[in-house]
Amino acid sequence: MEPLMDVDRLAGRLAAGERTVLLDVRWALGDPHGRDYYLAEHLPGAVFVDLAAELADPAAEGRGRHPLPEARAFQDAARGWGLRSGDVVVAYDDSGNMAAARLWWLLRDAGIATVFLLDGGLAAWRAAGLPLAAGPVVPEPGDIDLAAGAMPVLDAAAAAEWPDRGLLLDARAGERYRGDVEPVDPRAGHIPGAVSAPAAANLAANGLFLPAADLRRRFEALGARDGVPVAVYCGSGVTAAHQVAALELAGFSAALYPGSFSEWSNRPDLPVATGPEPDGSERQPTGNAGGRGGSVAL
Repeated sequence: MEPLMDVDRLAGRLAAGERTVLLDVRWALGDPHGRDYYLAEHLPGAVFVDLAAELADPAAEGRGRHPLPEARAFQDAARGWGLRSGDVVVAYDDSGNMAAARLWWLLRDAGIATVFLLDGGLAAWRAAGLPLAAGPVVPEPGDIDLAAGAMPVLDAAAAAEWPDRGLLLDARAGERYRGDVEPVDPRAGHIPGAVSAPAAANLAANGLFLPAADLRRRFEALGARDGVPVAVYCGSGVTAAHQVAALELAGFSAALYPGSFSEWSNRPDLPVATGPEPDGSERQPTGNAGGRGGSVAL
C-alpha cells in the first residue's frame, strides 16, 4: 500500500465528506511543547497524538528510549483517537513526517493497511493555502481492534548479524554515525557493519518525499538490491520508521530495529564502530567515544 497521501487528495476527501481520521504527531526530542503547537494550529478535525505517552512505552534498561508500546495500551490509545474498523487514517507533523512515521509504522504493524503520511505534513497544507483550526479536538471513542506483528522487526542479536547477510542502514545524521558527537546516548558511533543513510536525505528541500525513482537510486547506491534483506535503525526507533516508509516508496521492504542505538549503546557487551566506514576506524566495547553536543536525531 502506498504510504503517502498528498495535500490535494486529502483536501478532496475532506471536501467530499469521506471519513478520514487526521492525527497530529507534533513531537521532537527535547521539545515538550508539541501539544501547545497543536492547540495553536492544526488541520481541521485533527486529533493530537502524544508520541512519548501513546506511541512508546517508558524508557527501560535493555529496550532503549522509546520501546514499542504494549499492544493493549496502543489499542486503547487508538480508540481514544476515534479509530474504527475500515477508517482511512492520515498522520502528519511539522518536521518532515519524522515523528508521524512512528504512528504510520505502528498502525501498519497493527494490521491497518489504510494509513498514510500526509506528504509534506503541516507545511505542505499551509503552503497550499488550506484552512487551519485551533484548540483541542475530542472525538467520539472508537472501537478498533488492533493486533501486532504485521511489520518485520529485529532485536540486538539479529542486528549484530544482519550485515553478514543483508544491508543494515543507520538513519541518524552522519556526525552521529561517525561518532563525531553523541548528544543523548552513552557511546558514540554506530553498529559495526551498518551503512550511513541519514533519513533527512529522503526529503526534497520543500519537505516532500523524493520521487520513488530518486529514492530507489539513493538506496541502490547504498547497497539495496532485490533479494537483499534490509533493516533500519536510528537513535530510538522513531526516525527509522521514516526510513522504512521511504524504502517502501522505493520498492524495498525493511525490518525495523526498535531499540536502535539507544539500546545498543547502553549494552557494554556490544561493540561500537566509529568513523565513516561500516566497520569503523576502531571499535569501542565500553566507554564514551564522543562528547555530548550537536544535532539530535530521533
